[in-house]
Amino acid sequence: MARKSQTAVALLGCGLAFVMLPARAAAQCQLCAPSAQASATKTQQPITITFETTIDFARIGLVARNQGGSARIDAVSGQRVLTGSLLDLGGVPVVGTVVVRGEPNGLLNVTLPTTVQLFNSSGASYPLANFTTTLKNNPKLGVDGTLRFTFGGTLQISGAATGAFRGSLPITVDYR
Repeated sequence: MARKSQTAVALLGCGLAFVMLPARAAAQCQLCAPSAQASATKTQQPITITFETTIDFARIGLVARNQGGSARIDAVSGQRVLTGSLLDLGGVPVVGTVVVRGEPNGLLNVTLPTTVQLFNSSGASYPLANFTTTLKNNPKLGVDGTLRFTFGGTLQISGAATGAFRGSLPITVDYR
């Protein structure tokens, strides 16, 4: 709304300048109508990215020491699947939820990393990879300028490191 007001004021100012100019100068007024280049470089609202929920695999145990497996959370169903020597110790797994805000109906490119490392307090790490999302092809912000999607991934566990593992997941969103 503020942008419309600023545009209206700018056009009104050009109109007043146009009225005050002699007829010969008015034909040369470049400020009275936006150029094709100015129209093409419309300023878009900045994109904001918010994590509503972070991915959480809940509690997982190892059946045999120094063995491992994988834990996968499905982005659509939120179901966790354990393979290898992993045991479900309870808790509720949670998919990650992201909200993107920006220009209404804006087309986007959303990029998740190939893999990230999760670390415990002792410095041991496990990779989180194979990210999946509920994004459709050619993601687009809604008429309210909002896009919400969930993501899941696969945690590869090897060895006997224990504890809560944490890390950062950089998500990049750009207008197309």
